[in-house]
Amino acid sequence: MSDEPESADVKVSESAGPLAGERLAAARRELDITVLDVAKELHLDEPKVRALERNDFEVLGAPVFAKGHLRKYAQLVGVSIEDVLADYYSLNRATTAPPLVARVRKPARGVSPGPWTAVIVILIAAAAAYWYFVMRQPAEPAQPSTSIETPIQQAAEPQDSPATTSAPVEDMPAVLLDEEPAEAVATAPAPIPDGTVRLTIRFTGDCWTEITDAAGDRLFFASGTEGRIVTVEGAEPLNVLFGKAENVVMDVNGVRRPFTAADRRGDTARLTITSP
Repeated sequence: MSDEPESADVKVSESAGPLAGERLAAARRELDITVLDVAKELHLDEPKVRALERNDFEVLGAPVFAKGHLRKYAQLVGVSIEDVLADYYSLNRATTAPPLVARVRKPARGVSPGPWTAVIVILIAAAAAYWYFVMRQPAEPAQPSTSIETPIQQAAEPQDSPATTSAPVEDMPAVLLDEEPAEAVATAPAPIPDGTVRLTIRFTGDCWTEITDAAGDRLFFASGTEGRIVTVEGAEPLNVLFGKAENVVMDVNGVRRPFTAADRRGDTARLTITSP
């Protein structure tokens, strides 16, 4: 009877599908990305990347490092970060709650009357000194005040001065300066050489992107983020891979290039782009 629960647990784990690192490994294989490329992006060595894909998180050290690598790996291959972290927490569920530590209250200190007594004595002494040196001084006799009356001179009224008239000022002739507005200098885009494709990508969300030219040179290999605009040029045809095509808008030689049904395979898209 002990064998039946174990077999039931195996069936549940098999039906649950890939979790955490296994889910990321499946997405990596679907995008044809090597473990070495992922290791370069995560700044890890290949054994640690493989341990991450096996959900062997202890190899990576503290849990904060494992979750950080899972988050960056998910963004790299276009997998939902929330789903990967949910898998991680389900695999590393805590078995016991942390113990509660009661806060020890400190005993209240009694108020000592000693300092207050000293302050009261000092105030009494200061009041006595003020009364002795200030209040006991004899008052000086008040001197009678004398006032000197001076006649008030009336101010002489100003005499009327003869009205002065000014000659009318002749209107100055207006001078009109014809200024021609400066012509706006429009910067035209650089011409595109023959046999070359100019591809402009506008990212509306996160999307892993890889672009190579006809010679196999890698023009762009990174994860685009929302609001980023990337323009590349290379010998046609360009081979382009998008991890999440719905987050991308393309212009080829200045002309909008929509996705077709033949380009897409689920969320990903593979295209061979030539001059329109």
